[in-house]
Amino acid sequence: MGKLSIKPLADRVVIEPAMAEQKTASGIIIPDTAKEKPQRGTVVAVGPGLPDAPLTVKTGETVLYGKYAGTEFTIDGKDYLIMRESDLIAII
Repeated sequence: MGKLSIKPLADRVVIEPAMAEQKTASGIIIPDTAKEKPQRGTVVAVGPGLPDAPLTVKTGETVLYGKYAGTEFTIDGKDYLIMRESDLIAII
C-alpha cells in the first residue's frame, strides 16, 4: 500500500476495498458477474474531520461499510471508494 495522492476533505475517508471472493468454501469458482461487492476494506486516507467531530478511523485500519456506500473511483489502475466516516459500520 503506497502513498495515495488524494486528500479527502472534511469527514471523508478513502477505502481500498478487499478483494471479492474468488470461490466458495466448497471450491466452486464464482464468475465475475456473480461476485458480491466487497463490504470490507482498508482505510488508505482520511480527511481532517469537522471542527466539532474529529474522525475516529485511522489509515491502515480495516473497516466494514454498507453494500452501496461510497463513490467508486480509480487511481493508477486501482479501485477505491470515498465515503463519509458516518457511512462506516465498524472497525474490525
